[in-house]
Amino acid sequence: MTRKLGSGKLVIATHNAGKLKEISALLAPYGMECISAGALGLPEPAETGTTFIENALIKAHAAAKASQLPALADDSGLSVAGLGGKPGVYTADWAERQWFEGEPGRDWYMAMGKVEGMLQAFGPQADRNCWFSCVLAIAWPDGTSAVYEGRVDGHYIWPPRGERGFGYDPVFVPKGQKRSFAEIDPEEKHRISHRADAFAKLVAEQFSG
Repeated sequence: MTRKLGSGKLVIATHNAGKLKEISALLAPYGMECISAGALGLPEPAETGTTFIENALIKAHAAAKASQLPALADDSGLSVAGLGGKPGVYTADWAERQWFEGEPGRDWYMAMGKVEGMLQAFGPQADRNCWFSCVLAIAWPDGTSAVYEGRVDGHYIWPPRGERGFGYDPVFVPKGQKRSFAEIDPEEKHRISHRADAFAKLVAEQFSG
């Protein structure tokens, strides 16, 4: 039987204020008081896993152990069929800028262009089917954990379209849509996204009955 969260404090294993706000809003109806790992001054663990599940669990277990509170972490990314599932778990790494010019950081247009360049190298027959994956992992201080996986399928387009999204959203058109994730209203995107899929599974198991 899967362990369930009680009402109370939950550490969100992120240093990203936007992600904390989004997850806190989703959990508010269930009596959870969310606090970020960043606010607690917890270090960010090295994401050494080779799958979304492994990296989500690394972050959740590290935050739970350091805080002695239940912790929730997510790991997500884009996989492209024509590239054998790349960038996948290395989605964010493909956007990393180097030190050679200015401050290091993430350049998502560069990352989108890298994917497009690799697809073009395969010619017009390249498989542009792709999908976003999200894994939500909950960990407790005693080492117990639970994992929830979400996915949304779509098509990789070029050039990028829309300015509402982030990351690879401008090149991702979800199945059944004509608009990219960056052209869709954020509230609509949140209803159909990979994170929404994973979160619905978490809620169904953690807060039902």
